[in-house]
Amino acid sequence: MVEKLRRLAGHELRLYASLALWLGRRTQGTAGGRAFGYARGQGATMFGLAFVCVVETVGVSFMLRDMPTAHDVLLVLDVYTVLLVVGVYAACVVRPHVVTPDALRVRYGAHVDLRIPLSAIGAVRRETRMTHTPAEGALDLAVGSQTSVTLELTEPVRHLTLLGRRRDVSVVRLHADDPGALVQALTRP
Repeated sequence: MVEKLRRLAGHELRLYASLALWLGRRTQGTAGGRAFGYARGQGATMFGLAFVCVVETVGVSFMLRDMPTAHDVLLVLDVYTVLLVVGVYAACVVRPHVVTPDALRVRYGAHVDLRIPLSAIGAVRRETRMTHTPAEGALDLAVGSQTSVTLELTEPVRHLTLLGRRRDVSVVRLHADDPGALVQALTRP
């Protein structure tokens, strides 16, 4: 239980670090490689959610104006929620997929960072999928319920979930803003 709480706290710290990087227009972990973003398709949804949270904050503040303690507690929680929502989006922007000379680093926000050696990629194809049935040995990293690139691996790669569970994956489906360029970068000799 302590390990899970530690991992959740680390995830939250990575979200806030991502928020700082995003405000500074920087990326994380892209040195020595070519970055491929995947956040473009979820920006409007995430900012819409943040806007709804701000509206809720204003509404709750108005309703609790005569109860200062409850008002202050909920204001802190609401600001925390808005920062968390924007931090999730920021993590997706500043932590793109990265192709290096020896590996593909598949990422999703602050909670997935999977290194796949290029030698372990058996097949890569551009494949738009809108539905994803959970399957043993498959990792689906959809953005807006959509993946655009499928990787079939010649050997399983160990994936560590957010709470520390180990999974071996042999198929990885992910989204990229420019799937054709990602496929080309992975198939070029």
